[in-house]
Amino acid sequence: HLENRRKYHQEFASSTSFHGVHNIVQTQSKIRKVLWLSVIAGCLAIVVWQIYSRFIYYFSWPTTTTVVVQYVENVKFPAVTFCNLNRFQAHAVSNLKIIFFIWNIISGVLQKFAVEEKYSQELNDFLLGNQNFSIKDFTRKNGFYLNSSTLLECEFFGKPCYPQDFEHVFTEYGNCFTFNHNDLPARRVSLSGRGLHLLFDVQQEQFTDEPALGHTDAGITFVIHSPKELPRFDGLGLLTPVGMHAQVAIRQLKSIIQEYPWGECKPDIKLQYHKIYSTNGCLRECKARYIQDWCGCLPFVLPGNGIECDLLKFYNCVYPAVYDIEIKGLCTVGTHNSTCPAPCEETDYPTTVTYSSFGGQKAIKYLSAKLKKSPEYIRQNLVRIDIKYHDLSYKITQQQKALTISELLADVGGQLGLFCGASMITIIELLEYIFTNFCWMCIFLLLKAPEMPQWNNPSQNQPTRKEKKKGIQEC
Repeated sequence: HLENRRKYHQEFASSTSFHGVHNIVQTQSKIRKVLWLSVIAGCLAIVVWQIYSRFIYYFSWPTTTTVVVQYVENVKFPAVTFCNLNRFQAHAVSNLKIIFFIWNIISGVLQKFAVEEKYSQELNDFLLGNQNFSIKDFTRKNGFYLNSSTLLECEFFGKPCYPQDFEHVFTEYGNCFTFNHNDLPARRVSLSGRGLHLLFDVQQEQFTDEPALGHTDAGITFVIHSPKELPRFDGLGLLTPVGMHAQVAIRQLKSIIQEYPWGECKPDIKLQYHKIYSTNGCLRECKARYIQDWCGCLPFVLPGNGIECDLLKFYNCVYPAVYDIEIKGLCTVGTHNSTCPAPCEETDYPTTVTYSSFGGQKAIKYLSAKLKKSPEYIRQNLVRIDIKYHDLSYKITQQQKALTISELLADVGGQLGLFCGASMITIIELLEYIFTNFCWMCIFLLLKAPEMPQWNNPSQNQPTRKEKKKGIQEC
């Protein structure tokens, strides 16, 4: 009945927890009703605007960055990879100048290198006459080596270290050697200012390189990286020339990036041949897949299991394939939709390097007598490197969500409570009220349906001929 429905509406308006509505229903003054109606309408408008702005802000995926410096009693020492700038032994390449060019083609898989036309014919002649030549074996045997003659001093935190503590790895500089590659637990630093102390002899007379290809320096280049990652020299390597003493102070920086859409990382990406995800490792695996598909072989400087590419395949297929990957952007880095997005967690080692001339007069005389070398030889061949932590701490840079789901709900609830006195209970009351009225409307329509004309069936609405005749007779 209409009276029952009116009574239900009035009871709801009087008892609802939505503040202010009962003032409209219960008051007898029209002015007061209009006043309260205006107040409630204004509050509702403000609530809708505030909630809309909070949702717009949430779906812009905002982030904040926090920086925390954590001091500890000891800190893990990173891995350090060292390379000689003069990559090959002089006696092995005295009649094979093309070796330098060949290695640049090999390392072009790791970094860009443009093939000059003047070397093309010489390279073709060499490949035709040396089809079984292995640049990998040649470099391993005749490249830079690490033994007691090239590593004169090695000390880690007061304890001696030896060449066998270094692991061999191929980079664009040929043979390189990594200290702390296996991340031993014992290799922790518990005192700042002490770390890895090294003295190299680059032996310029025995090792050489090709100045025509841009290799004009002499010394040791090195890169500091996580023990779980491969070394990356392109743009990150540090250089210590001969006759210099480099003192390197490092810090540990951990970066934590949010997943998409707040950040650019994808936590579900895993690498097949690397312990942890990194953009450098991802790029290498991406290039390895494309090259293996196109050329049917795998460069030895890239990770994976497959047939090793020979020199002919390197020149005729691998190098053009790498160029094609770069031009077409098949292996991209950075954003979430790229082939290799940013890692969710990454550890870097920012460095501060200071240089000084190696050895004073007394030190030169001491080393000259100890090594049985001339002072000029010491100045032209020896390199001293000290790597130590600046302090026993690490910095964590963490990207965080500026507005979480719980904070969004708290904001919405705060706006509703402040302007309307509403809560989750109020929303349930409104839903119950709407549902009850909907049910009443459905029942009303069902009860009234038999009394409504059958517009959809005109044959039933129109009288038959007998009914017409009967009606006329009765009339």
